[in-house]
Amino acid sequence: MSLKNKVALITGSGGGLGKSIALQYARQGAKVVISDLSAEAVSSTVEEIRALGGEAFGVTMDVSSEADVDAGVQSAADHFGTIDILISNAGIQIVRPIEEFSLAEWKKMLAVHLDGAFLTTRACLKYMYAQNRGCIIYMGSAHSKAASKLKAPYVTAKHGLLGLCRVVALEGASKGVRANVICPGYVRTPMVDKQIPQQAEELGISEEQVVSSMLSKTVDGEFTTEKDIVDVAIFMGDFETNALTGQSLLVSHGWMME
Repeated sequence: MSLKNKVALITGSGGGLGKSIALQYARQGAKVVISDLSAEAVSSTVEEIRALGGEAFGVTMDVSSEADVDAGVQSAADHFGTIDILISNAGIQIVRPIEEFSLAEWKKMLAVHLDGAFLTTRACLKYMYAQNRGCIIYMGSAHSKAASKLKAPYVTAKHGLLGLCRVVALEGASKGVRANVICPGYVRTPMVDKQIPQQAEELGISEEQVVSSMLSKTVDGEFTTEKDIVDVAIFMGDFETNALTGQSLLVSHGWMME
C-alpha cells in the first residue's frame, strides 16, 4: 500500500488543515490537487509543494457551486489523468444561537459542508468507477456525533456527512471505492482561532474560559494537532480494501468516545 503516484484532490487545501494534509501527501509521493476558494492561496500552496519536489496542480473553486466543482474536477483529472483520492475538507463556521441564525446563513453552512461533499463526491466517482478503485475521505468532526451550543448548522452538516459516507461505501464497494469520515476534536486551526472570540462574546465569558471549556472533556487537556489528523488521512488514503469503509474515526484526545 502506498500513496506514491496516487492523485489526491483535497478541498480547502489553500491553508489550515487541508494544506497540512496536502503537504504530507506530496511528501509521500502523491500527486496533489490543491482546491480552495482563494486563487492566491491555491497558487501559494502549489508553489510550496513544487519547491519540495512534489507534484501539484491548482484548482480555484467554490465547492457549493455545481459548475465550479464539475469544471474543477475535470480540469484536475485532465491534468493528472484521473482522481484516486478525494478529501472533502472545505468548511466554514458561523457561531450564534439558533434563534439568531438567518436562513441564508443556515443554507450557506449546509451548502459548503454538505453540498460541497456531495458535489465533489459525484464528480470524482466518475473517474473512480471507471478505474475500479478510489478512496473518499470526509472531514467530519467530533460534532458528527455530539452537539454543542451555538453551532446548529455545523453540527447538522457534520452529522449529515456520516450518512453520505455510508451510502457511498455501500454503492461504491463493488466498484472498488471506499469512503470514511475523520472526526477531529478541537484542532487549533484558523477557523477555531476565529470562533474562540466569537463564542466568548456570545456566551459572555473570557477567551481563556472558552478554551478551557473546549478541552475540559479531553483526557489530557490538549488540543488535537494537525499532525494527528494528517496521520489518519494518510492511513485512510493508504488503506486499499473494503475492510475499512463506511467508518468514522474520532481523533479528539477523548473529547468524544464511543
